[in-house]
Amino acid sequence: MTDAAPRPDTIPASRTPAPIPLGATPRPVDGADLAARIRDALAAELGGQVVGLGHARIEAVLDGADVVSADIDLSGVAVRLDGGSGSPASGTGPDAGRWQPEVVRHEPGTLRRLRVDAHPIVAVDLPVDITAELEGLRFDWVEGADGRTGVQPVEPTADTPVSGHARVAVDKAGLVATARGVLAVVLLQQGITLTGLDLDIESQGPRAATLRADAAIKKGLFLSARVQATASASIDENLVLTVRDVQLSSGNPLVAALLGTVRSQVEAATSRDIDLAERLPDGVRVADVRLEIGQQLVVSARLV
Repeated sequence: MTDAAPRPDTIPASRTPAPIPLGATPRPVDGADLAARIRDALAAELGGQVVGLGHARIEAVLDGADVVSADIDLSGVAVRLDGGSGSPASGTGPDAGRWQPEVVRHEPGTLRRLRVDAHPIVAVDLPVDITAELEGLRFDWVEGADGRTGVQPVEPTADTPVSGHARVAVDKAGLVATARGVLAVVLLQQGITLTGLDLDIESQGPRAATLRADAAIKKGLFLSARVQATASASIDENLVLTVRDVQLSSGNPLVAALLGTVRSQVEAATSRDIDLAERLPDGVRVADVRLEIGQQLVVSARLV
């Protein structure tokens, strides 16, 4: 490795991704060593939140400082988001438990091809099918003064872009069931019981959809009501996300009055378009985004 020195295109520290620890120095010597360390890093990062990681297939090929390929198949793995003990969520802040080394040496490298598959991975009881392949990911091998080694991701630039594609699919009925469970927990924290929820998402083209929700709620012994919500969302070829036509209503006069107090806030929040491309690094250019809605909700994207 070479003495540590900043790259000419180093991004501000506030945006620099956290380094990923990969065990004791020296850095991995071959693909099998790297694959084993990736598995250990995933286990350490997810802690008690992951089940079945031992059955994941991880393969890697090294060529000097470069990683020719890394193939990670997480099919059958289940991830909980309950913040159990041993997980990052149980820390005291966003950087709790993170490796923050005093870097004494680094060596630039490139992950030429990364492939991630999960057919499916289960997240919060929802099966999610994932296929993603990226090429040209830059990173630094780093050594810390603590005797550990790892990788520091380097943000893509216009001169060193990342290319590839990704596809994420979930069963629409399963997504609705998960949304119902999450909403029930959120409302219960406010003393409101969710007694029913009908949720429908309909495609309005390759990059647009409408959402309709009808929820039955109860608070205490005397307040029961239904709340209806509708909205439309679209994303254009320039990755500008637009949410419009948000409507909240209820046949219960008291609940309708309460909804009226938040209507202006909702209208203000949805009147501003969100430029997703503006939030991406210069080296990440999305050529196409597609949304397909049938029995599955499928989001796909291609990078160039």
